[in-house]
Amino acid sequence: MSFDSSTFLPTVLILLIAYLTSKWINSPGRKLKHIPTVGSSGILGPYIDAFNFFFHGHELIQEGYNKYYGTAFKVSTISKWLVIVSGEEMVDDIRRASEDTLSFEEAVRETVQADYTLGREVQQDAYHISIIRNTLTKNIGARFPEIMDEIMSSFGDVIPATDDWITVPAFTSIMKIVCRTTNRLFVGLPLCRNPDFRELNEQFTIDVMLGAQIINLFPEFLKPLAGRVLTSVPARIKRAVNHMRPLVEEQVEQRKKYGDDWPDKPNSLISWLFDEAKGPHLHKVEEIAIRVLSVNVAAIHTTTNALVHTIYNLAAYPEYVKPLREEAEFIIESEGWSKLSMQKLVKLESFISESQRSAVNAHALNRKVLKDFTFSNGITLPAGTEVAVASHSIHLDNKNYDHARQFQGFRFLDAQNDGEGLKHQFISLTPSYQTFGMGRHACPGRFFASNELKAMLAYILINYDVKFPNDGPRPADFWISGLLTANRSAEVMFRKRK
Repeated sequence: MSFDSSTFLPTVLILLIAYLTSKWINSPGRKLKHIPTVGSSGILGPYIDAFNFFFHGHELIQEGYNKYYGTAFKVSTISKWLVIVSGEEMVDDIRRASEDTLSFEEAVRETVQADYTLGREVQQDAYHISIIRNTLTKNIGARFPEIMDEIMSSFGDVIPATDDWITVPAFTSIMKIVCRTTNRLFVGLPLCRNPDFRELNEQFTIDVMLGAQIINLFPEFLKPLAGRVLTSVPARIKRAVNHMRPLVEEQVEQRKKYGDDWPDKPNSLISWLFDEAKGPHLHKVEEIAIRVLSVNVAAIHTTTNALVHTIYNLAAYPEYVKPLREEAEFIIESEGWSKLSMQKLVKLESFISESQRSAVNAHALNRKVLKDFTFSNGITLPAGTEVAVASHSIHLDNKNYDHARQFQGFRFLDAQNDGEGLKHQFISLTPSYQTFGMGRHACPGRFFASNELKAMLAYILINYDVKFPNDGPRPADFWISGLLTANRSAEVMFRKRK
């Protein structure tokens, strides 16, 4: 049978229309008629809004929040309806729901397109999560001197302190410092300073975040093809294997000789992965490499984004520099650099918390409904629905924060002084502050991220002056599909502190 090019494209188009029509008829969206829709009206409205959501999703969610606070509404995305809820009662319902009813893992798998960006094995057996939650957190104090050494070294290499102002790309410069510092803990010296290993982890982080957004633009039946074409997971893993092979082989050799413990055993992520992994197949270089890359994605992306937001605010609100610097100098001069001294930087912690308050995504706490779920207020969502919380709107609501759209660097310090200290720490998990999520699925690395952020900001305050080129305004944040990131193209000026 010969190939007729004149009928190929029309046939593909007809099949695509048939698929989308079938998907629309059979999708959970048809069971969501009782949930009000935010967006355009008419037959084509959901399709128009799906493309509009890519750039203006945060505006649609804010509109729905204003209209339907305390209940639910839905918005159309490229591949699905997304139900958004708000109000303390509904947020708490999500927090308390079991994984087999409202699944965090399934929502992450779809949001990050983990099968294509990280690899299916990581998602199927995520034993590294408990390592981050428990082992990493327990070792922050013991490893803090090395963390601090890498902060000092990496700042010196990436942003040298000179008497004259130097201009650097903020996001890429901070990402290099965060990557080196994080991997000092994960893989140690000298690998954490290897330029190719550092670039590999930085690029893998970007690949995952951007790749997931692009793959999510495709309908379900095209995602496997898009995943193969648009991601470079196998090539990245191969590079990581080449770097980590000596470290992994050393672990295998020493464990054959001494068992699970031996003199001078590295206190690193690689050792922790070996200790936790069940079965010899998980001790292969490829398995260890993909876990290290995966942990780096979360650690590098979140900390870089948080620190860049904070630096932008430091330059935009210079009136906070003096009190923050005085606190940092007093604590460090009297107690040195340690995990304990970081806990006493209360002004600095408030400044970071306030910087992150307006830097959360438009929707968070995403869950995939696996069984029909009824909220306390009687609203029922059918299985197959994805539900999330209007986090950014909650953080900027005057009901939750006085003058919520104003930046008040010591807002959380004032709240602590009112007798609610634990509730207003940076790592707190409350219905009105969702930077690290809530409940059992809260960010497992938040304690490490908090200490790393505070140490880096304190080091900047003590050693640098910071401003924008031409004393310009704070760079605008960037939105994509309701997800917020600090401006990636803006520049910041540094000089040795005068």
